[in-house]
Amino acid sequence: MKACVDIDAGICGFKTSAGASSPDGQMVAFDIESDCDNIKGLAAALKELEPIDAFREIHPAAENILLPTARAKLKGCCSGCVVPAGLFKAMQVAAGLALPRDIVIALRKE
Repeated sequence: MKACVDIDAGICGFKTSAGASSPDGQMVAFDIESDCDNIKGLAAALKELEPIDAFREIHPAAENILLPTARAKLKGCCSGCVVPAGLFKAMQVAAGLALPRDIVIALRKE
């Protein structure tokens, strides 16, 4: 299955589009395009680690790859970037571990 995600990261103005595909319902590969150099670096790092085992990624006791790799690549103000969460959700959908539904973070100052 293939899942596609379009992510508007917010105030930085960078946009990311990604596809997550899993021919066997477990091992996932990403195709990530972004305006952001940091996300491009994350995409390159993930390519070196693919395919990623989606079952291992969601297991609470296993060492996962996607989010720790994102933490290593997205430091400073990029630590709060929503792109890794979008990639994780796309991975889940591609592996049949979640249903495709939009995720929304609406931010406001009160």
